[in-house]
Formats: sequence, C-alpha cells, structure tokens
Amino acid sequence: MLRRSVARQLCDAGRIDVNGFVTKASKEIMVGDKIEIRRGTRRTTVRVLQIPTSKQVSKAGAGELIEIIKDETAADELLT
Repeated sequence: MLRRSVARQLCDAGRIDVNGFVTKASKEIMVGDKIEIRRGTRRTTVRVLQIPTSKQVSKAGAGELIEIIKDETAADELLT
C-alpha cells in the first residue's frame, strides 16, 4: 500500500481479507498471514514474511517484508 489512509479506506470498504476473513484496519498482522487486496479489477494476494521494526520502511526494504503469491486483473482471469 502506498498510504495508510488508502489501506484504511480499503478495509472500511471490505476490500481487504486477512487469512480469508474481511478485516478492519486495526487488525494486527502476524508473520505468515495471507492478505488479499481487491482494488478495482486488480486482486493481489501476499504472504507476510516479516513485520517491520519501525513505522517507515524504504521501497527497497518493503519488498523483503512480503511474498507476492498472486497479482491479477479481471482480464487475466478471463484468459485462464
């Protein structure tokens, strides 16, 4: 997520699942959790590998925190 406010809006709209359950923005995330994010026609699923020790993480460091399991659009689903 680019911004915490966007993440909160997606949670409030019911567009983020953690381990298969719609979640609130206050949900504590743990290592191993599977997060699915639905934005428009895009659906991204990631697994949490690490929890950052500080609130700010560089773009380079952010890639080490998650593993992208699936990143697809509705058009991708129609092709498969």
